[in-house]
Amino acid sequence: MNSSIKYIRYRLLLLTMAVAQTTAAQLPDKEANKVLGLVKGSLVFMQQEYQGTDLVAEHLFSGREMHTDSSSWQLSLQVKAVPGQKDAADIDAGFRLSTGNARSAAVAVALRFGQWSAANYLLVPASVYNGNRYRAIGNGYNPEYPKEMYYNPSVPLTISNNPRLSIEKGKAAEIALQTGNMATPAVCFFSPAARKGVIILTTQETSWGNNGITLQENASQDSFYIRVSSPAVRKMAPGFGDFHPSGDLAPAWTPGDECMIRLRVYVFDADGIPALLRRFMQVRKDLAPETALRDQLPMSQLLQMGRDICSSNFFHTPRGNYYKPENNNDFQLGWVSGMINTYPMLAMNTVQERQRVGEELDFVVNNLQGKSGYFFGGIKENGEIIPEKINPAFPAVQAMVRKNGDVLLWLMKHLLLLKVQGHAAEIHPSWEAAAQRLAGAFAGTWRQHREFGQYIVPASGEIAVYNSTAGAIAPAGLTLAARYFNRPEWFTIASEAARFYYRRDVAGQGLTGGDCGDISQDANSESAFGFLESLMALYDYSHDPEWLKMAETTAALCATWTMSYAYDFPAGSRLGQLKSNITGAVWASIQNKHAAPGICTGSGDGLFRLFRATGERRYADLVRDIQHAHTEAVNRPGHITSNYLPGSSMERIQPGDAEGKGSIGEFIHTRNSWTETAGMLMAMELPGMYVQTDKGNVYVFDHLTAGVIRKDATGMLINLHNPTSYDARVSVMAETSREARVPLNPAAFHQWPQVQVKAGEKVQLWISRNGKINVR
Repeated sequence: MNSSIKYIRYRLLLLTMAVAQTTAAQLPDKEANKVLGLVKGSLVFMQQEYQGTDLVAEHLFSGREMHTDSSSWQLSLQVKAVPGQKDAADIDAGFRLSTGNARSAAVAVALRFGQWSAANYLLVPASVYNGNRYRAIGNGYNPEYPKEMYYNPSVPLTISNNPRLSIEKGKAAEIALQTGNMATPAVCFFSPAARKGVIILTTQETSWGNNGITLQENASQDSFYIRVSSPAVRKMAPGFGDFHPSGDLAPAWTPGDECMIRLRVYVFDADGIPALLRRFMQVRKDLAPETALRDQLPMSQLLQMGRDICSSNFFHTPRGNYYKPENNNDFQLGWVSGMINTYPMLAMNTVQERQRVGEELDFVVNNLQGKSGYFFGGIKENGEIIPEKINPAFPAVQAMVRKNGDVLLWLMKHLLLLKVQGHAAEIHPSWEAAAQRLAGAFAGTWRQHREFGQYIVPASGEIAVYNSTAGAIAPAGLTLAARYFNRPEWFTIASEAARFYYRRDVAGQGLTGGDCGDISQDANSESAFGFLESLMALYDYSHDPEWLKMAETTAALCATWTMSYAYDFPAGSRLGQLKSNITGAVWASIQNKHAAPGICTGSGDGLFRLFRATGERRYADLVRDIQHAHTEAVNRPGHITSNYLPGSSMERIQPGDAEGKGSIGEFIHTRNSWTETAGMLMAMELPGMYVQTDKGNVYVFDHLTAGVIRKDATGMLINLHNPTSYDARVSVMAETSREARVPLNPAAFHQWPQVQVKAGEKVQLWISRNGKINVR
């Protein structure tokens, strides 16, 4: 942006801030001022004129009217308390052009906070965490790390070139977004000085299109300004670690044109970032229109489609055999499904697939484990090790800590599943030895450094790059290994590591990140969901409520990454044509600005276990949303997405314009193994229907509907309907509320009974108090 224009624009906004305090009092906004006054906030309403994306004039409403040289405007304002929520207010601001014309104009509601501090935690779901107030590097996707980031225990958290507040004092900052850039149209912050949390919700769009959300901090970092505009008019749009001209246009208004900007503002007592996150999870859907999830594809059918694809991709090399985790022949371990897609194949419990899984485990432990016990991250078809995060100054081959956490967790889950299946005799001693060596490597790193780092050197075990939450899932693997090998000291280390990551990252910074191979140390969703798995593993091992409290906050952090509403896609886009409801799509990272069908790479069963342990339905709702959003991306006859094999899917669901406006609502015609693996895992590790027989509670995760016909002291009769065009095998988990307090074996799904329900059919199930099921 031209520096002189930027300066003029900033001076105009400072003037607006000053005027806001006097104009707000002239409007009948008692309820809003009562709420906002708790954090020294005030309201102002405005019309803005543009030339292209340059703001050239700004006009404030004084009372109900506002006049420019060429137009007259009216403001209709309704501000009211929210029933049942004394700390919230609804603000509906209607803007109408009465006379004249406006060739290129937007309207806005602005909130100004006059006692701001750089110490405040700022959250825009899936886009901004802790204000993104961190050192940034590069100007594009997956930037190279500078030399000083290697072998440096003091390396600061470092992110890609994303919208952010300044880490430098005396420097003003602006973050310009539109609602398609976020999982929930919201701005949230926590003020340590005031001990208050603030959540501002809005809607996706008005009749003019997506709303804009602009955040501005002055150079003194003591005043903050949030503007919600209709429509979004940004000079630059954020991309994948860079920025590009937005192409936004303010519309031409004619007399009678109008729009309504809706806000809901919450200001509440909060003793820290966790309180803000937990409240956000409670209210994130409050302004979302009621839109039902679509039951389209039974989980059993999804599982079979995924297995068919995976089985057809079994690949033979001179060094060993494996299911290909990507579209090429190279093997990438962990993260994007190498040695994770084996798990649903092993669960088939057939001789052929069990043998193939064994061949892949042999391939991994024979070719990829380094002298330290850590694993290299990948290997080419020709046997060449694939290095990660290369820097010419440091020739030692590095690997992702996150991939090693995946290896430990999933190797332990394979061993446990084989035992549950009755195939313990087929477990190779080399697999157990490899798992013990890896657990020992993690334990040694923790004892020496009190963290796991982001990248390690498998040959030596050295941490090559420190910091981040890349080791988020390692405590889960260590906990399973502690029980399996009777090594309680590994549980102690897992506990210490989890407390450290929770205190420093979740509670201390309101983010987790750095565990993706294609980002810097950016905040991301995968580390949050991975850390939740670790916390629930620790709870299952110890039954200590400490881990449940941490898990509930981490689940709320996961919710910030997950679409909370049915995005309204352009009618001509592929997702618009399919009328897809992507509530539950999971955003990737603050660098990779897209949502995705599923969690990379897991089922989210930690949310199910948290629901089971607490009885809180929000956790079940969250993972059910994720499963249904995944199905919206699955390619199948009559529902073409990837344009590939039936059951295939690809990782980008795009509500935003980070890849250009033409990408909104479109699929890339390819496939990603990890999204297919995530779908299979959800179909396995989540029950199709969960029942608590003593309380008469029924929760359906599958694409079916259920209703209780009657219940008594002996059991309950349930009507189960399959509205889809596919036959279904529905896994049913039935237990009492007392049994729900007992932790689940990670392979418990293997023992869930399944009920056949044909396409369009209704069946009645009698579930006795002891969990036995009869189909009537």
